[in-house]
Order: sequence, then structure tokens, then C-alpha cells
Amino acid sequence: MTIDTRRLGRGALEVPVVGLGTWRVLDARGEEQERRAHEVVHHALDRGLSFVDTSPMYGNAERVLAEAVHGRRGEALVATKLWTRDDAEARHQLEQALKWYAGRVELYQVHNLVAWPERLDLLESAREAGKVRAIGATHYLPAAFDELEAVMRSGRIDAVQVPYNPHERDVERRILPLAADHDIGVIVMRPFGEGGLLRRWWPSEDDLRPLAGFGVRTWPQALLKWVLSDLRTTVAIPATSRPEHVAENAVAGAPPWFGPAERDLVERLAGAA
Repeated sequence: MTIDTRRLGRGALEVPVVGLGTWRVLDARGEEQERRAHEVVHHALDRGLSFVDTSPMYGNAERVLAEAVHGRRGEALVATKLWTRDDAEARHQLEQALKWYAGRVELYQVHNLVAWPERLDLLESAREAGKVRAIGATHYLPAAFDELEAVMRSGRIDAVQVPYNPHERDVERRILPLAADHDIGVIVMRPFGEGGLLRRWWPSEDDLRPLAGFGVRTWPQALLKWVLSDLRTTVAIPATSRPEHVAENAVAGAPPWFGPAERDLVERLAGAA
């Protein structure tokens, strides 16, 4: 199965529209957990979900991902982050990631805008040295979007990572339009609302039947396609600890995309969640 790709901002990095998030699920502890984490990553790569997002904030996830892609590094588009106010620690995080990921990182982001002017200086130097392909910034709180907008307007980043789902739509007012205007890629975290949109209520087969012509058979697929049908987005990064869900998520990454009626249906169904 082939999923769609989109260009990630000024960095001109082509990425699949569905990737893999690693928060919690790749923070593996012990041999069995690590084996299962590797299996999830391999399933993603096998299905073309090559964009994998991680962070030093995610416990063991950076290291576990590095071990999982060993021998398959050429198939993976690694997105990781700097997350510290300490300059020396930032340099250590960068050096460690470059060691783990064969000397290069496709997208390096400033996590939650922590010390972003200094961290962008470091990442720009790494990009000039050919060690980083594209640079981004992330935040999950709408209260931080004024600052995120300032970073976007600076011309220094290629991508932003923000939450977007039918229950979290603050980015529609300012972040998505600004990203489109400035050719900045949009990575969507929390497409399932940190699982809340999956736990509280699950639409029936009859509820989802109008979406069957779009390849949608499950509620997670409907939520992912809702996000990706806003063509201002670049890639959604759902996290999953189950390999079988990787294939299910991948299906949502193929057109056709929802029109206004289908997106409205998903919004109404999400209102019951």
C-alpha cells in the first residue's frame, strides 16, 4: 500500500502524511517491551510510515528508536528535539542524537519553545554542517501560540508541531493560516486527543458508513483522515503500542480526502465522545 506524501516546508523534505509518534509507546523498559517497540517501528517502516517523531523528553524513546532503525536507517525520516535551558546539555543532546542516528537528523525541533533563540542558533549551525535537514518548533498549549507565531514569522524554521483534532481546533484560527502563508510544514500531534477521542465513545459501523467510500472503516481512521483532509497539514503522528494498528492508521494516509460534509460528520460524531 502506498500512502500520500507532502512537502515539509522550506526544507523541501517529502514526508508521508501519516507517521509514528513515540511518546510513551517507545519509552520501553526491559527486553520484552523493547522487542515490542522495535516491532511497532518495523511495521511502520514496512508500510511506508517512515516519519518517526521522538524527543529526549520521552524517556528511553530516542535510544529505543535508534536501535529499532539500526540497519534500516535509510528508510527512516527521524524527527527529534532539543529540550533544555542549559547550553551544554543542548549540545550533548544534539551530539547524542547524531551518534544514534548515523550522523544526521531529518528534522530537529525545539521542544515546547524552551530557550528557542539559543537552540535555533545551535540547530542552524548543525544544518550548515549538513547534519540536520530541516528545523522546527513545537508547543501543545494555545497560550503559547503567540510566541510560536513569532518564531514562525522569524523565517528560521521549516515546521511546527501542534495538537489538532475535532476537540482541539485552536490552530485553525492562526497557526494553520500562518503556516500556509510562510510555507511552513505542520506536524499534527494528538490526532486522537491523547486517546480521549477513542476511549469515551466509539461510533458504530452505521455511523461510519457514509465514509466508506474514503477507505474509512474505523473511528481512528476517520479521525486521522479528518486531520489530513485539511491540506494545510503535512503529517499526523499517532502513537500506538500495537503493530496491527500501524497498518490501520496507514490506510487513512491515502486519498481521497474528506470534503466539508465528511469533516462535519466526523465533528458531529466526535461531539458525542
